[in-house]
Amino acid sequence: MACRPWFLLFLAVTAWGQDPIARFPQLPPGTASITVMDRQGRFVGRIQPSRRTWVTLDRIPAFLRQALLAVEDARFYEHGGIDLKGIARALVRDVTHGRMAEGGSTITQQLIKNRFLSNERTLDRKLQEARMAMDFEKKYSKDQILEMYFNEIYFGNGAWGLAQAARLYFDKNPEALTEAECLLLAGVPKNPGRYNPLGKPADVALRRDVVLKRLEELGYVSAARKQDFWRHPAAVQPLPQAPSYLAQVRAQLATELGEDAVERGGLEVFAALDLELQKAAERTLREGVKRLSPDLQGALVALDPLTGDVLAAVGDAEGQARSLNRAFTSRRQPGSAIKPLLYATAVDQGLTATSRWNDDPVAYPGAGGRPWKPRNFAGEHLEDPTLAEALAHSSNVVAVKVLDRVGLPAFVEAAGRMGLPLRAANGLSLALGTSEVTLKDLVQAYTPLANPGNLAQARTILRTHDLRTGAWVEHAPSVQAVFNPAACFVTAWMMQDVLLHGTAKALRTFAQEHPCAGKTGTTEDQQDAWFVGFTPHLAAGVWVGFDRPRPGGRGFTGGAVAAPIWERFMRKAVGHAEPEPFQAPEGAVQVTVDPASGQVATDACPATAEAWFVAGTEPQTPCPLHAPQAPETQPVP
Repeated sequence: MACRPWFLLFLAVTAWGQDPIARFPQLPPGTASITVMDRQGRFVGRIQPSRRTWVTLDRIPAFLRQALLAVEDARFYEHGGIDLKGIARALVRDVTHGRMAEGGSTITQQLIKNRFLSNERTLDRKLQEARMAMDFEKKYSKDQILEMYFNEIYFGNGAWGLAQAARLYFDKNPEALTEAECLLLAGVPKNPGRYNPLGKPADVALRRDVVLKRLEELGYVSAARKQDFWRHPAAVQPLPQAPSYLAQVRAQLATELGEDAVERGGLEVFAALDLELQKAAERTLREGVKRLSPDLQGALVALDPLTGDVLAAVGDAEGQARSLNRAFTSRRQPGSAIKPLLYATAVDQGLTATSRWNDDPVAYPGAGGRPWKPRNFAGEHLEDPTLAEALAHSSNVVAVKVLDRVGLPAFVEAAGRMGLPLRAANGLSLALGTSEVTLKDLVQAYTPLANPGNLAQARTILRTHDLRTGAWVEHAPSVQAVFNPAACFVTAWMMQDVLLHGTAKALRTFAQEHPCAGKTGTTEDQQDAWFVGFTPHLAAGVWVGFDRPRPGGRGFTGGAVAAPIWERFMRKAVGHAEPEPFQAPEGAVQVTVDPASGQVATDACPATAEAWFVAGTEPQTPCPLHAPQAPETQPVP
């Protein structure tokens, strides 16, 4: 049974609150946005107040009210909720076009429709809207309805109400809007997606001219004044760049200063961001992900391992501002990208890069009494690999055996020191990256490997300037010695083989040009693809996957999907810099060994290699496979 109009109005008012008037907090005086600059002082964007606030009618410029009514409802103060003349014009238009059009709606009808009714274009819905509009006008004054309209209407790009629109497009409170700016906003409600001030310039100009024409027809604007508006159009501020980065800056400010301070604004923030690197990261991620599949998503984080400065962060392959921030807050399983932290723990305990391991399958007690058998990717097994070879080729079997040797508590504690909390309850499967992490945290956890032993906490804000008080606050880098530098260096040295001979060998050319280390990661059923790598001065990580986890299909691996994106970004970031080798810290020693035995090479060894060790764990015994033979003894005459 159809609802009666008075009952619909009752439901509407109930849904709106006890009273639609001022149902949001009023916009406080002095509310301002937060301006964010990059590390070189280049404009990045503005963080707007996110709360919807109510603007009273006296704070809405008279010219804006006049312009909006002229183009939307010129007889607003004369009709009782419906405009019969407007309806007549609409009916003529309907007959002409042979369909129901949307014309003829008054401000009150638009308010009712946008807030309470569907968008279907039927006669029944129009009658329902008209009846509710007439009842609404009996309950509220014209000024109250107009005030509601300005606070409820959508202005495009996520801006609901005039307060958000004024801030987004012009960085002003409504009462400070110029007449040229009012002209643009008055034309938006007709089609917010097309006519908002950041739409296509031709469309925006066309709609502005429609508004001007109506103002001229009604005698509110002279021909000369119209010409003046054309000569001096309003300047619109650009949309913010680096939306994921700005979202993280906002979250940090809210944590440090409180949500109210962020909403009040009035700050100038200098971020650690490098805008040129950010643009390169956005372009590289977008091109790399979208060439694979339009449904895929991705994220990229790059930071300075010496200071923790987050130089670029992209949380969306399309560069959009979304509630899901894949760079900083989204958590996924890292797969084998966790293994470097495990191997660093093992090396710190005395295991060496040249020690050999059995890669044959093994069973461990599993859930429900069933055995758990870790397996390598595609079921392949290595022939007694060294620890370095097992890391380069990402042996899952060896990684689990290493964790079993190292001990779960020791690994969890070591990863925690590196800034990466892990779920100990996951057991030995932690060696395969089953504990979910954020991309930012994983890249941050690699900093002790790039900057031997030192954890550099990710830093997004360099300094803030309170424009009201003039006070400056510096955000100093947070760098702590958390791990054995020699063990970290040896692990990084092993990781170089990942790019030269291992699961990311497609990056060999770049690795030969620029010393770098890294690790691929591919989760079970190939749902997530990772690559995290670093040079001495830049660490970066890439994640690619689906927001709703599902298999990526054959070939969806960290080496094939994420690593090429990482390489293209790194080429743009460091491609023109002089190659810089990793510097060995105190406590790391280099020994010439026989690759077959792992012991000290002799002159008789057919092949030798340079290997790094933590001092005290290096081999002391000459190679037993190729020991020099003693000279033959001659009989004494």
